[in-house]
Parts: sequence; C-alpha cells; structure tokens
Amino acid sequence: MLKEKFLTLIGKYSEDKVYNLECWDEIEKKYSSKSRHYHNLEHIENMLEELNKIESKVDNLDCLLFAIFYHDIIYISTKSDNEHQSALVFEKRISKTSFDKIEECMSQIQATKDHKMSSDNDTNILLDLDLSVLGKSQEEYIKYSKAIRKEYSIYPDFMYEKGRTKVLKSMYEFDFIYKTDLFRKEYETQAKRNLLFELNLLN
Repeated sequence: MLKEKFLTLIGKYSEDKVYNLECWDEIEKKYSSKSRHYHNLEHIENMLEELNKIESKVDNLDCLLFAIFYHDIIYISTKSDNEHQSALVFEKRISKTSFDKIEECMSQIQATKDHKMSSDNDTNILLDLDLSVLGKSQEEYIKYSKAIRKEYSIYPDFMYEKGRTKVLKSMYEFDFIYKTDLFRKEYETQAKRNLLFELNLLN
C-alpha cells in the first residue's frame, strides 16, 4: 500500500519509473533500518490513516504527502538536525521531478522538529498527524514509549530519563498539543493524560 501510494504520488511529477522506484527504495531502506523501532514504515502508515479523517481540510495534499514520506527519512538518535537533513534529502530527490512546491514541503518537514503552531494550515495538520500516537489508548502509548526507548538505547537510563523528561514536559506545557480542532477534540485529553503517566514513571 505505501509503495503504491508513493509511486502514484511521485508518478504525477516524474515519468521516469526507474528513478521513482529508486526514490521509494531509499525511503523503504531508511525507514526499515534495524535502529528504527518507532520512526519506521508503520509510523508512516499510521499518519496516512489519520490523514483520512482530515483530508478535506488539506490545502495541498501532494505537498503534505511528500512531507509525510520524507519527514523522518533521516533519523539518528544522537543527532539534533534530523529534520533539516530529511528536508535536504527530499529536496535532492524531488527537485529532479516537476513538483514545484519544494520550499513549502521542506518547511513542513523542518517544522516537525519543534512542533510549534504554524501560520500554515497544512503544516499544523502534519504536526498533528505526527503526534497522533500521543492521544491513543494508554496501552498503545506504552508500546510507543518503549519503542522510543529502544531507539535511544545508546544512552544509559539516567541520561535518557533526563532528556525524555525535558521533551515530555515541554509538550505537556503547550497550551494545546494539537493544532487543529479535529485532533484537539479527539486526542488532546488522552494525550495530556498519557504524557503525565510517562512523566510520573520517569520520576
């Protein structure tokens, strides 16, 4: 499903089927790395499923879809510029097609670093899709938090717990975790509950 969806998307802007497949193979390889326990193809699938609920509110669907596929193509737990590097991979790949919203899409990808409210509607939708897991059942949230811990297994507990606490606190202190009304209504309360649950476990 993911492969077909991506090839259909890029196929609108490139007739070079060999190149299009090369782009997909790179995505599949990166997201299937053994170090990926959460930021993998399942994460992309989940975002695309969530997108179905809000698709009618999207201004430029293709731009948003490219951002979903590329936003975590680079993910190294010891680095702090993954979003920027992911945007650069997107730019390198998709600038060889006729797609003309490269800068807008790069901006969306880079916004997933800080998850701040944007003046751009589609960016806010992307951020909500990316964090939708926070508002799922506690059981699903625990699975997610364990997967994140595995991705940061290079760090000892005391370092991980300090860093994770900082990240969770900053999200918990947002006026709203979710930027769009739909996601706020569906997930905000449970997301706050889940964040508090993990913060209590960490401390």
